[in-house]
Amino acid sequence: MNKKILALSLLLVLAAAYITSVSIVKAQGNGEWIKHYTVTDESTGKVIIDKDFTTGATTGSGEILENEELKVTVTIPFTINNPSAILTLGTSMAHSSLQQNMYWQVESTNYTIGAFDPNSRSITFAENGGTLVIDCYGQVQTSGVQETAPNGVTLDIPRPIYLIMLQDPTGAMIDYVQLNVTDANIDNYLTQLSQSEAQLASYQSSGIDPGYIALYASVIAESQTLEGQGFATSATSVLKGLYVSAPPPSATSQALFLPVAGVLAAVAVVFAFLFLRIRGRISYFQLVVEEQIKDLEGLTLRASKIDRTMSSSLDSIKDRLMRLVGA
Repeated sequence: MNKKILALSLLLVLAAAYITSVSIVKAQGNGEWIKHYTVTDESTGKVIIDKDFTTGATTGSGEILENEELKVTVTIPFTINNPSAILTLGTSMAHSSLQQNMYWQVESTNYTIGAFDPNSRSITFAENGGTLVIDCYGQVQTSGVQETAPNGVTLDIPRPIYLIMLQDPTGAMIDYVQLNVTDANIDNYLTQLSQSEAQLASYQSSGIDPGYIALYASVIAESQTLEGQGFATSATSVLKGLYVSAPPPSATSQALFLPVAGVLAAVAVVFAFLFLRIRGRISYFQLVVEEQIKDLEGLTLRASKIDRTMSSSLDSIKDRLMRLVGA
């Protein structure tokens, strides 16, 4: 058993190594000028993210959806009074359908911003001393979170968008609020990820077998890699395959390791194959996938004696592999 576990683990590592990394942009901003911002869903009033650079506190997921109506409130303290320096605030959002005649609304009463057009996507003002608190209303628009690879596979790729941009007199961006635009598939994954991470924390604090905990954590990490490549739906399925009716005792954890490692290895090979097929390297990896189908048949039978949910997950992976190679 140990040799086969080692072989499957090695296969997982090799397959994952072939996958091209995709940089995922999280909530960003350097905090040098914008010291606090809050992003709210204007339709529901729900706070999506609240970030305070002074205290380091962040609440909320920071994930926004395409076409979502937003209100972004930023706080910018200006410690120097330099009226000759003209700054620019702008946004990449489209016009809000809820605030049709307004992009900007000043909240602070102790800052002299001067005259500006609140219905313009960008506004200019002098750098006066004081603290500017200003709202920006807009609708999220991107080129599309979903894209279709040349082989017909649909990928869910988060798209970064500048909700707020602060520029100096030369036009250089000196601070910003940037978030990811996601879709329902990515949101489903993030929800499942949160549940799986909470379950892992519960296992870690309740004395469950360390080997099972390590495996559980590695599956979560692999799902994050898959989601980062655009395979949000499959990453969600991988996490759902972690469910067992009860966490295994020490004697059972090794028996569970093999089928779960099989799930991981098979998934990694599937997506490595998908990427490499685009590049024309088909024959070798098709043979590898066909071998995995044979291995999965045995693993599924073994897993069915341990946990039906895990067995079902293996069956799903096997069927996907078969469709991929036309078996």
